[in-house]
Amino acid sequence: MSSKYRAVCFDLDGTLLDTLDDLADSANRVLAARDLPTHPVEAYKYFVGDGMRALVRRIVPEHLRADDELADALFHAARAQYAKRWAEKTVPYPGIPEMLSELTGRGVTMAVLSNKPHDFTELCVAELLPHWKFEIVQGVSDTVPAKPDPAGVRDLAQRLDIPPAEFLYVGDTATDMKTAVAGGMFAVGVLWGFRQADELLENGAQVLIARPEELLALL
Repeated sequence: MSSKYRAVCFDLDGTLLDTLDDLADSANRVLAARDLPTHPVEAYKYFVGDGMRALVRRIVPEHLRADDELADALFHAARAQYAKRWAEKTVPYPGIPEMLSELTGRGVTMAVLSNKPHDFTELCVAELLPHWKFEIVQGVSDTVPAKPDPAGVRDLAQRLDIPPAEFLYVGDTATDMKTAVAGGMFAVGVLWGFRQADELLENGAQVLIARPEELLALL
């Protein structure tokens, strides 16, 4: 593999940063404010991953999930809550700083593609991963749809002038693996994030890694 891959596209939440507590705290405050049932933090491992708009539909009781007006209100409320506490508990996973430093030392091109809103994606990378250079940091916006739509990874590869086949795509959910496959990148599933091995393999993971430093062996 050593000569084939020269770039890495990372997912953010559950891959580089452990954001679960801050996301869960924000969403639970939104629910509590409307007297809706809240959820344990662990449950959010399966609510997150497909963007904030999907998150707010998943956390409400089933009979409310089709209510577009409620979903829109909860989305804006969740954004406001997350803006207050996005960095209260969020940290890089163990081994991530060392892995990013080694990739940087090897001259590997790095990018981030997240299903977070774009402004929060940029903020989290700039403030919580400030010591490493990511050539592109992209979240969901009016022009970039949420994963698993491959438009984001295809645009990213085009902007960097690197063929998708020369990218490792690193993520922790089915959504990430589907994105990698659809975008023509090599799908690397991580086991320290929000989901389990079976889900990753069933959705196209070509290799699984249990620790960040294992990524280095693929380059």
